[in-house]
Amino acid sequence: MSDLQFMELALTLAKETVGQTSPNPVVGAVLVKNNQVIGLGAHLKAGEPHAEVHAIRMAGEKAKGATLYVTLEPCHHFGRTPPCCDLIIQSGIQKVYVATQDPNALVSGKGIEKMKQAGIDVEVGLLEEEARKLNQVFFHFIQTGLPYVTLKAAVSLDGKTATYTGESQWITSRASRQDVHHFRHTHDAILVGVNTVIKDDPRLTVRVSDEVKPAVRVILDTSLRTPLGAKIIQDHEAPTWIVVGSEVTSEWIRHFTDLGIKIIQMNSKHIPIQDMLSHLGELGITSLFVEGGAEVLGSFLKERHFQRVITYIAPKLIGGSGAPTSFAGDGIANIDEALSLEIEEVCQIGPDIRIVSIPKWGGEI
Repeated sequence: MSDLQFMELALTLAKETVGQTSPNPVVGAVLVKNNQVIGLGAHLKAGEPHAEVHAIRMAGEKAKGATLYVTLEPCHHFGRTPPCCDLIIQSGIQKVYVATQDPNALVSGKGIEKMKQAGIDVEVGLLEEEARKLNQVFFHFIQTGLPYVTLKAAVSLDGKTATYTGESQWITSRASRQDVHHFRHTHDAILVGVNTVIKDDPRLTVRVSDEVKPAVRVILDTSLRTPLGAKIIQDHEAPTWIVVGSEVTSEWIRHFTDLGIKIIQMNSKHIPIQDMLSHLGELGITSLFVEGGAEVLGSFLKERHFQRVITYIAPKLIGGSGAPTSFAGDGIANIDEALSLEIEEVCQIGPDIRIVSIPKWGGEI
């Protein structure tokens, strides 16, 4: 196998852990000697050993003189686990291929320099673009302090989210709805507006077999109109946070906090998306999956605070000038003001089409 193939293997190991390592990045490591793999590892969960540790432990004494392929720069500082650089140096590894530097100021470049000073041959940049894309959530959060935001919409072929009477279940297929759980699983939190809660009474849980921790359920509810009997309030299957405006009284808030619901009260009458995201970032939410409704999606579009859009398109025609679309709000006056997107992926999910796209302003990762 080539150096490229060994790093591809490391990236494959890292991909398997997407959705379970937050707030840490996903990392894979492969240890090779005499062109044979002697150790494999992936970081499985925050607070547990890093990928390099698993690979070195598997190799044991064979690690001396070996080559390590790792998808992200090894840490050199003490955090919840000891520095990986120290273990790499102590194990006698001869060469290290690092796909990309860590953007964290505590690490960036320092781990690489420490290994070089110890006499290890270090090369950086092998499959760097793929490694950075794999950790786009981590990179965005570290660099901005804000969650990586994905907007999700499900529409008919003519762009409708419901009939003119408001009926919306179900436009897309069961296969698409199951696919949504994959994206819920890979985000720290799921967000909807209060109108969605009142109308649909969703659970917003993540139903995948390997779920490590439940995603936080976030409701945007300026006036705190969420029904106390809603499933999302009563089921306790996952944490529920409600973001409210400044005019909600402490007496009414107490009805929710007594039920174990976290209330995030903004300093303004309304809920600015930027401020809300800052609050979520401070609470450790690194990624946010926004499922609607139309007013909420319209607010994110208006303030331009998102990094990805996932659209499910069902092969159905609904029609009607009164039938709603996925993004509400005032919209734009001139077509040249429209936000351009770059399509990353198009695939068929059951009878539906899933399109993944990113806004042009956030094309860099």
